[in-house]
Amino acid sequence: MTATGMKQSRLAFWIFLAPVLGWLLLLIVLPHLDMLYMSFRSGNFSDPGWTLANYRTFFEEPIYWLTFVRTATYAVVTTLFTLVIGLPVAFYIAKVVRPRLSGALMVLLLLPFWVSELVRVYGWMILLRESGVINYFLLKAGIIDTPIEMLYNDATMIMGLVYTSMLFMVVPLVSVMESLDDSLVEAAYDLGAGKLCIWRTIIIPHAKPGITSGCIVVFMLSLGNYLTPNLMGGKNSLWFTEQIYNQFIASFNWNQGSAFGFLLLALSSGIVWAGLKLTRQKLGEVAS
Repeated sequence: MTATGMKQSRLAFWIFLAPVLGWLLLLIVLPHLDMLYMSFRSGNFSDPGWTLANYRTFFEEPIYWLTFVRTATYAVVTTLFTLVIGLPVAFYIAKVVRPRLSGALMVLLLLPFWVSELVRVYGWMILLRESGVINYFLLKAGIIDTPIEMLYNDATMIMGLVYTSMLFMVVPLVSVMESLDDSLVEAAYDLGAGKLCIWRTIIIPHAKPGITSGCIVVFMLSLGNYLTPNLMGGKNSLWFTEQIYNQFIASFNWNQGSAFGFLLLALSSGIVWAGLKLTRQKLGEVAS
């Protein structure tokens, strides 16, 4: 390639890359830098100096750091449940059914995500409330005498989080399992290996990049979710994103809300880093 051709290709590359860089700079980098600046500023207009009070409040008030720990714990639990359910589903779509039916199943998997999360959560609330569909059929069948309140507890909240994030686990798993050589599984069967042994020694090691990628996305989405814990968990959900919302919107304390936001970002980044270290993978390998 001539020097002129190389210059033209580089120019075309930067022209196509400029909108992406502009998007990242204007909508992600600059707002986060502004929030970081605000988190170290005092909310006192008469003395707007630098301070660590916004971060000290988090550690001095038990309600904040306990909610923080609770959110992280349930986000990890949600990720594990999503992985346990998503692995066999992805394997069935990628390796068991015919290719034509596999595409149809992927469309059915995507179909609920064509509507907003709010609508999907309200759908679950209609099913699970005391006057909802499930209680109606249980009463009609004579299984129960009085309606059961299935909403506003931790189990229902985790179920909602698993449902709203399942797609982001299954898609990377399907993608990585499609490249699995069927002859390896067939050879393992011929040599007398059981199903659990095949999953442990062949399928899961091959799917490790997809597992890590899906777990990172599901964990981040669960950790930062606001609608599902607030609507399905009720007033006792105690999700940390609600604390951030209250600081920004209810209390109009943007300095404190910014500090809470960066603490949540630090938590998610730390857990993702620890997960990558435990699985001995690099972020570039997972993203690819």
